[in-house]
Amino acid sequence: MNARVPLLSIDDLRVHFPITKGVVLRRTVGQVQAVDGVSLELSEGETVGLVGESGSGKTTLGRAVVGLYRPTSGSIAFRGTDLGTIRSEDAKGVRAQLQMVFQDPFASLDPRWPIGASIGEPLRIHGVGNRRERRTRVGELLDVVGLPRRMAGRFPHELSGGQRQRVGLARALALRPALIVADEAVSALDVSVQAQIINLLQRLQREFGLTYLFIAHDLAVVHHISDRVAVMYLGRLVELASGSDLYGKPLHPYTVSLLSANPVPDPAVEARRQRIVLPGDPPNPASPPGGCRFHTRCWLRERLGSPERCASEDPPLRGLASGHTVACHFAEEVADSPVQRHAVGAGD
Repeated sequence: MNARVPLLSIDDLRVHFPITKGVVLRRTVGQVQAVDGVSLELSEGETVGLVGESGSGKTTLGRAVVGLYRPTSGSIAFRGTDLGTIRSEDAKGVRAQLQMVFQDPFASLDPRWPIGASIGEPLRIHGVGNRRERRTRVGELLDVVGLPRRMAGRFPHELSGGQRQRVGLARALALRPALIVADEAVSALDVSVQAQIINLLQRLQREFGLTYLFIAHDLAVVHHISDRVAVMYLGRLVELASGSDLYGKPLHPYTVSLLSANPVPDPAVEARRQRIVLPGDPPNPASPPGGCRFHTRCWLRERLGSPERCASEDPPLRGLASGHTVACHFAEEVADSPVQRHAVGAGD
């Protein structure tokens, strides 16, 4: 792993979607701030988990990385090359290094195509080999993901969910990428199948030196597979740390609340944990609150007497420990809070 030269560098990324009105003369009346000022680096060979509730901007960030969404501002650099300024004749080769595995393995495959054609399509588009060589490569990819080669002639509806997700992985691997964005890649699968796919992802990472941006809402799965974990809330990155640090001692009130809802396998510890139920729904991303975006639902702010700083001043990401950054004015109070200790299972 080379920490000095990141494989992927995201700097102050913003992805906003226009809100329009009118049928004939459509006019923009607002912006949905799906991703709003995210900076993140991924080193070669590591797995970064990205968590947060629905609407936090996780999927939008992942799709911007692979080029499915155009950034409103900010930059995404791959091995030091800004993808927004790359020449069109070079973009195809660079984009081949960034692939995505989608949440719904059925919707992401063309139901009219046999799976061999779906896996081989990236090879055809990029002009890799002739027809016979591509057919051979498809067979090799099926071997890699643990599917028999005879399945190349089958259609998506003939496969189980786990098999379809393996097809999605094979397609993502076709061009030998360096980075794979896995967007809720196991959330639609049964628990036993989830374990198989996670084990497959880890084996492929070892064999091919892959880097993963692993997007999920299942905190236990993220903890198992990730080297570092990033937490998003309402388009912003609010905490980033190694898996052990973030799960053992979270420093943002939102992360604490997420972990309080994550069951632990020890019944005695689980029985004494404190569940934090956040009031209301996340604010509208078209008009997020000023100051800290989490302050309208924050349990710590209420315990501190609702300091005005939370409502007026946007907290920057700051380092409180080696490799542990957090966007909270009062993260030190979170670290010393008995609520945090009881929520993650460390309380008496």
